[in-house]
Amino acid sequence: MNDTALLYVTFASRADAERVAETVLAERLAACVNLLAPCTSIYRWQGNIERGEEVPALFKTRPALALRLRERIAAIHGYDLPVIEQWPAEAGNAVARWIADETQ
Repeated sequence: MNDTALLYVTFASRADAERVAETVLAERLAACVNLLAPCTSIYRWQGNIERGEEVPALFKTRPALALRLRERIAAIHGYDLPVIEQWPAEAGNAVARWIADETQ
C-alpha cells in the first residue's frame, strides 16, 4: 500500500526552499520537508546548456494531498517552470502518524 507521496523539487536558493517549505507546512499540505545539500544542475533552457547550483527538497505528504501540494508549490516557486517530480512510497512512522492524525 502506498500511503505517502514524495515530491522532489529543486530551488535556486536555500532561502527560497525554506520559504516554500514553511508555507506548505503551515497550510498542512505536507507532513515534512527535507532540504538537501546543494547540488550542481546541468540543463537545457531556452536553447542553451546551463549550469547552476540548486537546493533539492523532498516533500512528504498523503497521496490525496499530492495534487494540491504540487499546485501550491508551482504557484509560489521562484522558477517560471519548476520541476516537481512525484512518486509513491511506504510511510515511515512520523509520516504515518501525521496521516493518521489528519484523518481523525
